[in-house]
Amino acid sequence: MSIFRSSREKRLWLLSLAVLIAIFATLIFGWPLARFLRAKGLLTIGFIACLALVVLFILLHGLKNRAGISELVIWLGIAAVYLLVLLRMAIPEERGHLIEFSVLAIFIHEALRERVSQGGHIRFPWLIAFLLTVLVGVLDESIQLFIPNRVFDPFDILFNTLAAFMAIASSLALTWTRNRIRKS
Repeated sequence: MSIFRSSREKRLWLLSLAVLIAIFATLIFGWPLARFLRAKGLLTIGFIACLALVVLFILLHGLKNRAGISELVIWLGIAAVYLLVLLRMAIPEERGHLIEFSVLAIFIHEALRERVSQGGHIRFPWLIAFLLTVLVGVLDESIQLFIPNRVFDPFDILFNTLAAFMAIASSLALTWTRNRIRKS
């Protein structure tokens, strides 16, 4: 008997695990990689390339689901909020937190929602996804207390929490919009 209720749930949990591994791998490889990319003048370009991949994924998802005007307006609003937050973050490495923890929150949230849609009994999947993502952020920062050349930064925990909140709130707004469109 599988612990997953569907192949989609399994895939979402595996994607969550991959993001989690990537987040914890940055504890060891993130700073040297950032220094190398900065020295080669590629840090900003690399960040923009990663951001472009995320935007491309979102656009392909919207095209696949044939998003209506209302949904496109929500997508544009979400993109504008993310862009404003990203532009306000002065340190390029800090921008990574927003993307990493947003993606993690979405994958966890979607995995929990998939379990519910397959008959699982989970109350408030959005809250569980938010709390799990925040817990990962706190753990990520706490581990840095024990790694040379890394710094525990409570503001990073705040960024991680903000990223989880923005991602889940965006997902809920899109779901609400899609449900309203279907009812009309």
